[in-house]
Amino acid sequence: MRTGWSALCFGIALAAGHPALAAKKCPADSALVGTTCIDKFEASVWLVPDPTGKNRGLVKKLGAGKATAAALTAAGAVQIGCEPPPYSHAAIPAEYPANGNWTPIAGTKPPTPGVYAASVDGVLPSSCVTWFQAAQACALSGKRLASNEEWQRAAAGTPDPGATTTATSCNTNTLAPSPTGSRAECVSNYGVFDAVGNVWEWVADWTDDNEGVCAVGFLGDLSCFGGDGSTPIPGALRRGGGFADAEGAGPFAVSSVHDPVLTAIDFGFRCAR
Repeated sequence: MRTGWSALCFGIALAAGHPALAAKKCPADSALVGTTCIDKFEASVWLVPDPTGKNRGLVKKLGAGKATAAALTAAGAVQIGCEPPPYSHAAIPAEYPANGNWTPIAGTKPPTPGVYAASVDGVLPSSCVTWFQAAQACALSGKRLASNEEWQRAAAGTPDPGATTTATSCNTNTLAPSPTGSRAECVSNYGVFDAVGNVWEWVADWTDDNEGVCAVGFLGDLSCFGGDGSTPIPGALRRGGGFADAEGAGPFAVSSVHDPVLTAIDFGFRCAR
């Protein structure tokens, strides 16, 4: 049995030899969940002009988790996603297609379409994005889509109001999304906001498309998972539920009903590092 200084030295050596046990500090826009930094807020997607020129510093701040909505707007960046109200976001440019095969802006080094995913509060999350566009937006920002398992851990402790919502509880029974972080009670044990409701969040994992087999699943939350595998169409997983899902939304809500190239007004995403 190790005691005193020998135990302390053993612990230090163990942490040094195993990075997963060492302390990790996340950027200010994200929360540490295990060994993963999960964005605190649902993603907003921005088109940044001259990203490798005059706005190079802003792009670096985006990657470091230090950009703000005010700084993005001041630099001439515009949020893209759903065009109709209540979003009223700019159209996703043709150079950033649904299949994710983006075209770089001429002359940019490194090549980029100028599209980035931010984790900032006080804005409507970007919706009407495909899984491919979401994955690329995260990657261009030095991040990635969270895995299903990482998302589940990050959502731990998020209250599930069902259909009985208030102005500060999770947005699960309204006609429109809320600004990110504005629902003060809708936060997980790790400090991750809006995992329940607001918009469904694409995660990295795929499975069989199982349209037509949705049912009430874990603890009363909607579960659209585990089809019979008879269809060859892949379905990308979405988590958490949306603003109009009432009792179907929740920290265990999961769906693979949709092809990863489809979009909807309540399909958003969240990045991780």
